[in-house]
Amino acid sequence: MAGGVGTRFWPFSRTTYPKQFHDVLGTGKTLIQQTAERFDGVCPKENIYVVTNKDYYNLTKEQLPYLSDDQILLEPEMRNTAPCIAYSCYKIAEQNPNANIVVAPADHIILKEEEFKNRIKIALDFSSKNDVLLTLGIQPTRPDTGYGYIHFLEGEDEVKRVKTFTEKPPLELAQQFIDSGDYVWNAGIFIWNAKAIIREFEQHLPEIAEAMEEMKDHFYTETEKEALAKAFPQCKKISIDNGIMEKAQNVYTVLSDIGWSDLGTWKSLYENSDKDENHNVIDANVMLFDTKNSIIKTPKDRLVVVNGLDNFIVAEYNNVLMICRKDDEQKVKEFVALAEKKGKSFV
Repeated sequence: MAGGVGTRFWPFSRTTYPKQFHDVLGTGKTLIQQTAERFDGVCPKENIYVVTNKDYYNLTKEQLPYLSDDQILLEPEMRNTAPCIAYSCYKIAEQNPNANIVVAPADHIILKEEEFKNRIKIALDFSSKNDVLLTLGIQPTRPDTGYGYIHFLEGEDEVKRVKTFTEKPPLELAQQFIDSGDYVWNAGIFIWNAKAIIREFEQHLPEIAEAMEEMKDHFYTETEKEALAKAFPQCKKISIDNGIMEKAQNVYTVLSDIGWSDLGTWKSLYENSDKDENHNVIDANVMLFDTKNSIIKTPKDRLVVVNGLDNFIVAEYNNVLMICRKDDEQKVKEFVALAEKKGKSFV
């Protein structure tokens, strides 16, 4: 999945150039390139499908040139993750009704890649033998209010049955989840077989299922784009979590220690980056004075002088400079909404 704008990572992530196409970590590879390469040894390149916005075709083709046009699925508009996942799963099922499918966001960090592959293979083995929906569950390290939480049932197996999902709880509730010890973060990485997920769409999101059924004869043909333009607006705007995962009765999680982070926010980038002796993360041409616990990411051709900041984000990209307390990063979406009123070029 590579169609999001990454609003919480503004101003670095923009509508015209969202974060999945940036080399956010300074590794020499963009996030979407790292995500695709992560599946080496799990599935061949011809089995990788990227679902993204129609405006990002050129960026996707440029960064993953081995993909055929049939492997780049272009959403005509943003309608959250359920329609995006339905489009890809129904298209894959048309080619292989018995397919096992991994759904992975293009903007995650996974530091323990071999263990990730091991966990994915455990999940794929389970999904190949059972009509179930699986997600990777990550041991939480803090009461983060930006993640979904999974309450799992105890058992001896590596695959645990899911009791409930809670999406983005308030801080007090998130802390209770952490203290209980039987909650994990929902990594948003899903595994299932094609028949299982299609059955769940038919039961819980029938309007999306109907729209995709109407598409079946058009997959892998010259009329697919035109048919999708008619079908996609019929799909409800809803996340896969709210639309299916919270309602389905056959959901499991594979507990995973894979060095995972959702690179959705400035704080998550800060936590996953190298720091100097004052606990600053620096990707800039900068002179620092009495500054600590901050992240500074600005263009290298601009000298930035920072004095007296503690626990701040200083971020500049293109025509926007943002200075914000790290603890207030959830306000970034508000900043974006206000900036859009000043002009489209700012978002």
